[in-house]
Amino acid sequence: MRLVKSILKSDSVRRAACWIGAQYIRLVHASGSWTVTGDETARRLWDEGKPFILCFWHGRLLMMPYCWDRSKTIHMLISQHRDGQLIANTVAHFGIKTAAGSSSKGGAGALRVMLKALKAGEYVGITPDGPRGPRMRASDGIVSVARMSGAPILPATFGISGGRVLGSWDRFLVAWPFARGVIVWGEPIEVARDADADALADARQRVEDGLNAVTAEADRVSGRTPVEPAVETWNGDT
Repeated sequence: MRLVKSILKSDSVRRAACWIGAQYIRLVHASGSWTVTGDETARRLWDEGKPFILCFWHGRLLMMPYCWDRSKTIHMLISQHRDGQLIANTVAHFGIKTAAGSSSKGGAGALRVMLKALKAGEYVGITPDGPRGPRMRASDGIVSVARMSGAPILPATFGISGGRVLGSWDRFLVAWPFARGVIVWGEPIEVARDADADALADARQRVEDGLNAVTAEADRVSGRTPVEPAVETWNGDT
């Protein structure tokens, strides 16, 4: 592991790794059989040019570039840490922009980028359990962005018949090529601009429940054993 981390400190190696990662994602999608369900709201908002906040769990990040309409600009909130920047440079191959930061580092700057993007009619993507968990537990940050911007939150995820769930904190799902995949969207979640603390707590729970519901559905359709959320709840430290 130390050797891998040492190698990845090289800029040229990181660029190559990100390019290879992007090609692998393309291979998985091109070689598989994919269906999309529940995307009516997303397509309507795209057609109307209305911004929204896409959210999905950190462990389902791999194939999510293919849930997106490439003609629409999206800014993903991604950690400034080395692992986060590897993700950012990989998804950049799909035209996805980055709002770099997290609740522990660079959060204010990332918030400004996201609010500016939404105000301009663009889109924002957030993994509400990233960058370090707890797994499948939503943080408060996403509902705060929704309250300040007035944009709805749309949960989405992917499932696949062939793949492996890693033992990482997020139970990251690595998809295999030549498998049957599904992308599942959930119902939009609105947060009023004048929402008080209780309303924000309710919205956060609805985000968490909505994401867990679509993730369980994607696993069911794919014939996978569902991944369970972490027992502990979000404490705001990450």
